[in-house]
Amino acid sequence: MYTDEKSHPHQLRQNAIAALKKVIDPELFVNIIDLGLVYEILFNEKSVEVLMTLSTPHCPLGDAIKNGVYNVLSEVFPDREIQVTLVWEPAWNPDMMTGEGRKELFEG
Repeated sequence: MYTDEKSHPHQLRQNAIAALKKVIDPELFVNIIDLGLVYEILFNEKSVEVLMTLSTPHCPLGDAIKNGVYNVLSEVFPDREIQVTLVWEPAWNPDMMTGEGRKELFEG
């Protein structure tokens, strides 16, 4: 899945998103992309940084989610340092979910 950032930046991002869709919030049972928890994915030659939030600042399974992000991205980008940064602004709310996320959560 690894691609060269300079020649395929869109593919690099798509690979990261596909990997992050494997990380499921263990309380809500929806992946973190469709929940809208991932705000940004930043690439440089040596690293991938994910700026994300949790559904609440005191999420009891926050470490499990962060570890999941680290693990899936380490598989896709083995030659890069993986950084997972939690941010609290803007605060997450259900309006940040994708249509698919809403469907899974509310109709699931």
